[in-house]
Amino acid sequence: MAENNQTLPPQHQEQRPGKESAMHPCPQYKAEEYKAAGKLEGKVAVITGANSGIGRAVAVVFAREGADIVLLYLDQSEDAEETRREIEKHGRRCLTLAGDVADAAFCRMVVEETLGQCGHLDVLVNNAGEQHPQERLEDISEEQWEKTFRTNIFGMFHLTKAALPSMKAGGSIINTTSVTAYKGNPKLIDYSTTRGDHCLHPLPVGQPGAARHPCQRGGAGADLDAIDPLHLQRGGGGTFRRLYAAEASGTAGGGSAGLRVSRL
Repeated sequence: MAENNQTLPPQHQEQRPGKESAMHPCPQYKAEEYKAAGKLEGKVAVITGANSGIGRAVAVVFAREGADIVLLYLDQSEDAEETRREIEKHGRRCLTLAGDVADAAFCRMVVEETLGQCGHLDVLVNNAGEQHPQERLEDISEEQWEKTFRTNIFGMFHLTKAALPSMKAGGSIINTTSVTAYKGNPKLIDYSTTRGDHCLHPLPVGQPGAARHPCQRGGAGADLDAIDPLHLQRGGGGTFRRLYAAEASGTAGGGSAGLRVSRL
């Protein structure tokens, strides 16, 4: 959101992913009014797509709560460096790793580097995602469909699979979903489909108070949540904000407007 709650025209970038550093004005992510309480003291959090947008905001708040951050990004090094500097301002360590979460080998390397340099892994935030608007289903190429699924679904699967064996009871895995998961969007068919999966994907891994699923190692696995950060301005080209600009923020049924860190 811009300063002083100002309503601004949508911003669009042709390149994917977009660069937050190229946005004017830049989105406000520091949440100065937020009062940290040390909820993540001593924790290590791996966050995908943490160079900008929602991922950046999550990384900075987690650092303020006491967590060291492993920041994953594709190739936007300028944005990633700004996020790293902000995290380090709060006295926390930040390890930056560039790569594609659609690559299973990269995801395994991320976990190895995290354990090697930080000693443990407590929180995983699967936030990275991409979208490519098309007017009709017939306009979506097979290449686009596969690319969207490889980033949004395969990436989440690869990194969760790599991280889960190293996560102790009490850890947390959080998937960023979207209002499109509940309502769909005729111009974001492939994206909406993948975000809908994010709402279903947590169920087999475990629910608070429910019996543990066999995929949880030793019966003591991590909690897994899906969150829906509604209508946030981010560096992905402004598409999401344009398509939902006519709706009031926070009105999507069933959506959560923020991270729940109290369970960590």
